[in-house]
Amino acid sequence: MQANGAGQGQDSELSCLNNAQNGESSSGGGAHSNGLISSANNGNSASTDNGVPPSGTSAASNATTSGSDTGSTMKKKKRFSQADEDVIRLIGQHLHGLGLNQTVDLLMQESGCRLEHPAATKFRNHVMEGEWDKAESDLNELKALMHSPSAIVRMKFLLLQQKYLEYLEDGKVLEALQVLRAELTPLKYNTERIHVLSGYLMCSHSEDLRAKAEWEGKGTASRSKLLDKLQTYLPPSVMLPPRRLQTLLRQAVELQRDRCLYHNTKLDSSLDSVSLLLDHVCSRKQFPCYTQQILTEHCNEVWFCKFSNDGTKLATGSKDTTVIVWHVDSETHQLKQLKTLEGHAYGVSYLAWSPDDTYLIACGPDDCSELWLWNVQTGELRTKMSQSHEDSLTSVAWNPDGKRFVTGGQRGQFYQCDLDGNLLDSWEGVRVQCLWCLSDGRTVLASDTHQRIRGYNFEDLTDRNIVQEDHPIMSFTVSKNGRLALLNVATQGVHLWDLQDRVLVRKYQGVTQGFYTIHSCFGGHNEDFIASGSEDHKVYIWHKRSELPIAELTGHTRTVNCVSWNPVLPGLMASASDDGTVRIWGPAPFLDSQDSEGLNGIGFVCPLDE
Repeated sequence: MQANGAGQGQDSELSCLNNAQNGESSSGGGAHSNGLISSANNGNSASTDNGVPPSGTSAASNATTSGSDTGSTMKKKKRFSQADEDVIRLIGQHLHGLGLNQTVDLLMQESGCRLEHPAATKFRNHVMEGEWDKAESDLNELKALMHSPSAIVRMKFLLLQQKYLEYLEDGKVLEALQVLRAELTPLKYNTERIHVLSGYLMCSHSEDLRAKAEWEGKGTASRSKLLDKLQTYLPPSVMLPPRRLQTLLRQAVELQRDRCLYHNTKLDSSLDSVSLLLDHVCSRKQFPCYTQQILTEHCNEVWFCKFSNDGTKLATGSKDTTVIVWHVDSETHQLKQLKTLEGHAYGVSYLAWSPDDTYLIACGPDDCSELWLWNVQTGELRTKMSQSHEDSLTSVAWNPDGKRFVTGGQRGQFYQCDLDGNLLDSWEGVRVQCLWCLSDGRTVLASDTHQRIRGYNFEDLTDRNIVQEDHPIMSFTVSKNGRLALLNVATQGVHLWDLQDRVLVRKYQGVTQGFYTIHSCFGGHNEDFIASGSEDHKVYIWHKRSELPIAELTGHTRTVNCVSWNPVLPGLMASASDDGTVRIWGPAPFLDSQDSEGLNGIGFVCPLDE
């Protein structure tokens, strides 16, 4: 098949044919000059009202006619750069996918380009029509155009596999068996897959075959998928990757979102959800850095706050001996007091929700030897645990099964208990500062007085060093995927560690961290952000990849002890302070048309209220 502007004797190089004659007409019948077969006849008589001649009419002839009035002669075509050629082909492929085949003809004709190599076009058509013998024959022609001729075997295997499955679906078992024995097996490629394919001979009906083979069945859908796989073995100069323009546009949008410091909404890979005419920018006014509510029900320092896993509740613990559970309105994002849990004589410095949010465990400061396990739904105390008056139970973490928890403190206690406070296991001599259970249900991470985080396995009683700092680790938390740990390190600030590679990833700047216990957190969609309290009365927020803060939230008047980001509502955050208040942070209350303006930099201070 001859592409427009290409002579029969030209080689297979897929560059624009710059010396092509403008007067060439498109090829007749169903085949288009771009080398592709039309999926639908767009009409033999195209309108020229818009000034564009119909397919088959020389665009240049019109130009010549109009130019003859001025006596001008036709100029030679502009020589396109490689980038221009690529863009023309990408546009052509996209238009072809939209069914605008006459437009593609005109574009290829006027530019002197061709969309893909004629051999690739022939191969595509034979695959889509299920003419497997012809498609297999086409591979010999394509072999000379490929960088890796050995890939022909893999392509042939994929073709024959489709041929075999289609025979089976049509009930042609003997023909399928012949393909398996005489065509697939002699390739001596992927014998394990051949054994699996042979098992499909036992399928009783086509539905069973499609289910077991995870295959769409004979037709356009499965053949299109096959073609996408086959294309990966062909150079893009021979056949463009499928939907290449959409892929590039999607990558551009994702890159812009990735670079957007304030992007805090669910990632949507669909191009329909964005405008391609503007760069992606999120306004800082859409970010949770404005005080929405100040909770003043505690009557002393508030040491801890934590949203429930489902995001519907917030628990706050205070020096005033109470825990207050708040309900989060999912629409207004306003918090309302739900329950007050009393009787924690030493105050409440740490809280942990059970995985299903049914229970809440409260721990006290260093001199507290007791632990309280509350049923949040009923407000009843299920367990009050104390192994010894000499204990110090200051930290706790739930096992993912919700039936066990670990607790410990700096006096050397490290216990695993059930919901009734019964001791299941203990680890002697570990002075625990903070705890976390990994999702494997076996490994417990514990920071200790030796400025390290170690992993402890209660099943086989093994332990290993994971993180080693040069200063005391006051607290730490772990990302949902268990890969990253966020540490508040005395006199150093907030550090991000990779637990798998056991390396320090980043040190975040700005926060004031002495020897107070301050709890930081991951937050936002995909946990792209990090927030921490500070001894300078501020809340600091960083993008995970940036060492400089993107927001400094003012309003508290004393040390901010803890920050918690709602895991379900990414625009909602809470902070607890020694000033006796809990602040709820959200986007600006009123967004105007200027909110989509670009950002001038990082490191701003959000006002208290607007």
